[in-house]
Order: sequence, then C-alpha cells, then structure tokens
Amino acid sequence: MSARNDLTQARLHWRTRLIAANLHPPSGFHALAPAVHRGSTVVFDRLAEAVDDWQQKDRYTYGLYGTPTTLELGLRIAALDQSYHCFVAPGGQAALALVNLAYCRAGSHVLIPESAYGPTVEMGEDLLGGLGIHVERYHPLIGAGIVAMIRPDTSLIWCESPGSITMEVQDVPAIAAAARTRGVAVALDNTYAAGVLFDAFAHGVDISVQALTKYVGGHSDLLLGAVSVAHEGAYAAVGRAYRLMGMAVSPDDCAMAIRGLQTLGVRLDRLEQSTLEVARWLQARPEVATVLHPALPDCPGHAIWTRDFTGSASVFSIVLADDWTAERTARFVDGLRLFRIGFSWGGATSLVMAYPDLARLDGRRERLVRLNVGLEEPVDLIEDLGQALERA
Repeated sequence: MSARNDLTQARLHWRTRLIAANLHPPSGFHALAPAVHRGSTVVFDRLAEAVDDWQQKDRYTYGLYGTPTTLELGLRIAALDQSYHCFVAPGGQAALALVNLAYCRAGSHVLIPESAYGPTVEMGEDLLGGLGIHVERYHPLIGAGIVAMIRPDTSLIWCESPGSITMEVQDVPAIAAAARTRGVAVALDNTYAAGVLFDAFAHGVDISVQALTKYVGGHSDLLLGAVSVAHEGAYAAVGRAYRLMGMAVSPDDCAMAIRGLQTLGVRLDRLEQSTLEVARWLQARPEVATVLHPALPDCPGHAIWTRDFTGSASVFSIVLADDWTAERTARFVDGLRLFRIGFSWGGATSLVMAYPDLARLDGRRERLVRLNVGLEEPVDLIEDLGQALERA
C-alpha cells in the first residue's frame, strides 16, 4: 500500500478528513448505464508514473485528454465506424477546426466543396485565410476531376456528402483515389450519415468527422463532435493538435451520447421512413418546384447515393415554385406550427430554415427551404406543411 493511501482518518482534523477521505464503496456494481467519471487532475502513486501523455493507451494522465466516460464514447464510435481511433471534440465545428489545424500550415492549399456547411466555408475564408492558408472551393460533383485542382502545396481535401443544404452527393471514392495518387489527405464531414449510412473508411477517406450533436445525441440537448481516423498517420497528426488545442469535453455530455447510441438504429429507421413520406408528398405539390432528397432521382448525385449509401436520413431541402418570392417563402416558414424554426437536425423535433443568402444558388436561393423531419407522426407534419403552403 502506498504511504499516501495509509492515512489514519481518526487522527486527522475534520477539515482535512473532508478532503483526504480514503473511503471506497464496495466493488462489483455492474449496471447497464455507463458510469460518469468527472475529473481534471489525475493522481499518481509514484513520481515516475507522472507523465504528460495525450495517448493514455494504458493509463490516465490528465482529464483534458479524457476520463473513462470520454474514452468509452470514443471507443464506441470507433467500433461503429470501424476506424483506427476516434477523438471526441466539444462540438462539430471544433472537430472541423481540429482537422484543419492538424493538417494545414502557412502556405498550405485546401480544397472545400461549394456545398459545404456554412461555418466550414467561413472557417476557411476567415480563420485559415488569416493564417496564410489558401482555401479554394470546388464543384461538389467534380469527382475524379479534382485531380486537376491538386497542387504541390495541397495538404487537405474536404468532402461533405450530401451537402447539408443543397444535398449534392459527392463521388467520395473517386476523390479519395485521386488524392491518394498525390499523397493528399481526404477528410469527410459524415454527419448526414451519422457515421453508419456511409462507410467512410471503406470508401478511401482518411478522416471522418461528425457532429454527435445531431443523430448520436438525438435530442437537441448536447454539443459534441467526433474525429475518426483511418490509420496511425492520421492518429498521430490529429492527436498532436488535439492535445495542444485543449479539446476538453464534458463527461456528462459523453454519457448522454453513449445513451443516444443505444437508440440510434431505431431512430434512424423511423426518421428515414417518415422523411421519405413527407418528401414524396411535397413532390406532388404545385407550390414545390424541386425536392432535394438524396434518395429521390431529382437530387444531384442520386446515382452515387444509390451506389454508396445504405440509407437516408432526416434532412432535405425544397425549392419552391418560380413565382415564389423571399417574402412569400418567409410567410410559409412562419406559418408552420409543428416545424420549429431552428438550425441543426437529427433531433426529435421537426425543424425548418430558409437560406435567402446562399449565394451559390443565385435565382433560387430566395425559394430554398431546408426541412428536418423529427419523430412526430408524418400525417401531422404533412397537414402542417399543407396549411402553411396554402396560407402563404
């Protein structure tokens, strides 16, 4: 027994006993719910054991690098997406920043699809641009043609499939194959697929990112991100940045995400069925010009979705008819009762958002509306959409 553990409680002052209590409940408690381990400081029995090591492969060194709860979530995500390792980050955008700063230096060239998540683009133009990193955008359906855009200083290619607003499905395997010939890493924002509807690593991706905030959390009540890596090289690159950026996460949020994983399968099945029912109903409405849902033939890249994906999710977009103005679109959104106005997706509540400032859809942007279908009954959601369309 360590001398530090051999304290006689009776001879200590009561104030000291409040801090130095060496009392433990019986072992052997086995529950279905994971324990929530909170803590920043890790204590050691001997000075020789006190090593600042972010990898923590066989020991714990500091709470910043993870507690048992944090690491359990990472292990579960890694097992789910069959990755080499998964780092848990404080949010989806933090996960994106982690990858960018792991792979880019001043003078680096980065390729980002035009259909990427707004903050991804802003991070490239603002944060990375300010660091002397050149970000170039490419058409999401470029496929193998991206090889012509790869330069000697290209350090990272981002994919996002489908695009989170305009829903283009990218030929990720073709992009990854082109990048591999030039030794460039490929990162994928795989949030739409919850890490399971598209097998990122089987299709050649080096790093797969998702916002656990969405489908894994499932209830719009936590903020977490995940960075899964395919191999040792990506693990080392991301891990060094992870340590230096102080990507601490809450073990309480991790426990909620672990709970969310247990129902992810049944929720995704229900969301897919409900969303397709709503999307097909909207296809028949005269007020709707186009339904942008990856599982429907009109969506750009639908054939690739059929080839590469095992299912669809809860978020899709519509383009209203040509005679709709931005004001009429706003009346439609404001008139919805069950669809709440809000960003994000993947939770239990249906959401709606318009994007009149999306510059790349000039001529249609004032008519573009994104819908997230939740766990409400589809017939009620359809009734809500119908009344809002008619009132607008």
